[in-house]
Amino acid sequence: MKNILVLCTGNSCRSQMAHGYLNLITNGKASVYSAGIETHGLNPGAVAIMKEDGIDISNHTSNHVDEYTAIDFDYIITVCDHANENCPFIPSKNALRLHHNFYDPSKVIGTDEEKHAAFFKARNEIKAYCENFANTYL
Repeated sequence: MKNILVLCTGNSCRSQMAHGYLNLITNGKASVYSAGIETHGLNPGAVAIMKEDGIDISNHTSNHVDEYTAIDFDYIITVCDHANENCPFIPSKNALRLHHNFYDPSKVIGTDEEKHAAFFKARNEIKAYCENFANTYL
């Protein structure tokens, strides 16, 4: 079984969406974890947009990367530049480290429709990335 860590700044939005998709897509072929270099709690917009695609992440927790130092990861995926640049050392010497900067929909200021559109766009980009990751590496 492969171990996958998805890492973002606050483990509230983008990493949580990727965690949800990877759980579904890997279908038992991997243990998926998500963490942040900080913890911000779950973003309600991320929970809602994932629910629209049939994935319930409401039971996820916002975890700090230090909670997983004992796990030997096969893949570490950073989903924002800030986490990629500021991530503390993760002692998984054989992990393949991948990076893709998804823009942060939680930073969008506007109408409810504009905010929804931002989460929708980010979710679909993350979903496509996760599908491609699974097809390439698992």
